[in-house]
Amino acid sequence: MKNAIKKIKNYFSTNFEVLAATIIFIGILVSGLQFYKAIILMLEFIVIMEVVKMVSDFIKKEKLRLRFVIDIFIIFLIRDVIILSTNIHRDYFDIAFLLFTIFVFFIFRIFAIKFSPGVIKISKDTVIEYEDDRPNKEIKEVKEIKEITPEENIKSNEK
Repeated sequence: MKNAIKKIKNYFSTNFEVLAATIIFIGILVSGLQFYKAIILMLEFIVIMEVVKMVSDFIKKEKLRLRFVIDIFIIFLIRDVIILSTNIHRDYFDIAFLLFTIFVFFIFRIFAIKFSPGVIKISKDTVIEYEDDRPNKEIKEVKEIKEITPEENIKSNEK
């Protein structure tokens, strides 16, 4: 019995998400809240968390990351799709329009990550520079990446 409890404890200590989801699910059952309303409230909570994260990042770095803004819109639109789809008098055109808008925002999110100004490739095999505090890296081979200091980067660019 102690061994089984120890295994369960180890499982939940490494998989915290399962424990959190279990507690939330039991809370929903105990409160008698309808499941779709609980999902809507959780999505609203995530939107609030993303807004706070975006504002905090803006205050710290004085930059507004497009990815955070797009994430907020995607989560908010998913919440609206759930609200519209659980309504008795569904308007399928509105649901389809919101799903199309979510698809467009996903494409924007992919572009925002792919063409982010944070990573600048100088050449195919020389240096990758970062705008933030990460060290520059020199690519020797496909399998090996070597970290170099900014001074070494300047010397290699002078050659």
